[in-house]
Amino acid sequence: MLWHNIQKNPCRVEGGTIKADEIISKLKSLKSPKDVEGMARFGINPSKTFGIRIPVLRKMAKEIGKNHRIALELWDSGYHEARILASMVDDYKQVSEAQMEKWVSELDSWDVCDSCVMNLFEDVEIAWDKAVEWSKKRQEFVKRAGFVMMARLAVSNKKAPDEYFIKFFPIIKSEADNEANLVKKAISWALRQIGKRNLNLNQKAVEVAREILERESKGAKWIAKDALKELTSGPVQKRISP
Repeated sequence: MLWHNIQKNPCRVEGGTIKADEIISKLKSLKSPKDVEGMARFGINPSKTFGIRIPVLRKMAKEIGKNHRIALELWDSGYHEARILASMVDDYKQVSEAQMEKWVSELDSWDVCDSCVMNLFEDVEIAWDKAVEWSKKRQEFVKRAGFVMMARLAVSNKKAPDEYFIKFFPIIKSEADNEANLVKKAISWALRQIGKRNLNLNQKAVEVAREILERESKGAKWIAKDALKELTSGPVQKRISP
């Protein structure tokens, strides 16, 4: 397989069938120890990480195209960027519940977690069910995935009725005492995105945030303040006003 210059054609194949090990070899050749250090400072797990930036991975994904088999093999390699790339090239129509459970149980970094949800899982038919199920789990990255799913569904599912999102509020309230940084940020993200859909959901989200604010836990207070700051802001109120 011939790999062209990464700046021009990051992952074009001339002849033959693309193989996961060839993609991984290309990823290894792009390794940047300096960028790995930078990623670590942002809380990204540096283990089995090459330091390749997302725009480069997106270009590679475009060249590879949708390929479920390659996605599974890239994921099983365990490499950080290979897993992000897997989420980009997989076909959501071929993703099973078993695959979703396997991948989410193996998450070890917040950016891989978010990539899996945003690039792939949010489009799977059972995404709504997994948002609820995962948000109640004890494992940090699984729980984060549940709330990231809520946030993404609020952004991408334009036609979903308000009732679908109102069902998330009791879960947000029950989990708001969580002190884990990656979890509380995801809970705020979910609450904010739901509350920015329209005036009705905004009012309900603000009410939820104010209820959470009354709690004693630091996690709950942080989530409430973070959400209220955006949900009650001038730009948001102007955009959702009838």
